[in-house]
Amino acid sequence: MVARQDLRTPAVYVLQTLAVAACYYAGGRLGLLYELRVNGSVVSPIWPPTGIAVASLLLLGPRVWPGIALGALLVIAHLTSPGPTSLGLLFGSTAAPLCAYLLLRRAGFRTDLGRLRDCLTLVFLGGFAAMLVSSTTGAVLLVVSGDAPAGRFWSVWLPWWVGDAMGVLLIAPVLLVLPRVRSPVHWSRWKEAVVLAAVTGVLVPFVTHSPASLLFSVYPLLIWAALRFELPGSMLCALFASVLATGAATARTGPFGRLSDIQIMINLHAFNAAAALTALLLSAVITEQRNTRRSVERACQELVEVLEHLTAGESAPGRPQREADPGTG
Repeated sequence: MVARQDLRTPAVYVLQTLAVAACYYAGGRLGLLYELRVNGSVVSPIWPPTGIAVASLLLLGPRVWPGIALGALLVIAHLTSPGPTSLGLLFGSTAAPLCAYLLLRRAGFRTDLGRLRDCLTLVFLGGFAAMLVSSTTGAVLLVVSGDAPAGRFWSVWLPWWVGDAMGVLLIAPVLLVLPRVRSPVHWSRWKEAVVLAAVTGVLVPFVTHSPASLLFSVYPLLIWAALRFELPGSMLCALFASVLATGAATARTGPFGRLSDIQIMINLHAFNAAAALTALLLSAVITEQRNTRRSVERACQELVEVLEHLTAGESAPGRPQREADPGTG
């Protein structure tokens, strides 16, 4: 039994590493389907591999980092020929998720995202702070190698940083909470979930492809999903809306049809960030309040049971009575 377990552990590790690499590469290919051209530079508004990498490290541990490096290597090989710049990009793509993991663990992050502090930590440390590593490394390498002019450093760095951060904000929470999703128990919740999915499936494609500026119509759906289905429902809704909005922006249709490149990037990133933060933070507040209420209810129930036991013990028959006073008659 021990020998079999010893053989199984390396096999599981290899399979996990290869699975992470495959998911990273698949996420990269999906991210490359939606590209924006800003000042001559091609950027991805949402880069799913960063969210996949951060979630993999949090769920499987830091030992799967070779899978992230392998996946990043495959994506880079798909984009460009091997060279010194490719090695630098590989380093940045691997180091950024590792930095996110270390920062989150140091801050006491919990993968269930049941507290507001966990969501804030994921946003500011795992997303905004850690992704500075990959964006800065990539922009510097492109400028040094001559692939990007020095005057376009910030126009390369900013979209790169936002795309990596959006990958963490939109993809990582979904991957973290999906393993804990349970189907609704009551039929009424199933009906409500179907209605929410139907409304989302009709409204979101309409507002993201309509020439009128109706993107704000998505936020009531995010609030509805957060109130009734907490983090899984709201994050799936936000991800769906962001993907369709990104597709409309890259195709220059709908509300993005008459905008310049800079305006498209600003409006799209603003919408994606607002949708992700609304879904993530509102769901965290609701979940935290419900958990607090359940804890209080359990404490009250335990207190009632203790009082019932004490009352039953005092009134139990057969207890010795106090001896009567001999002077009484």
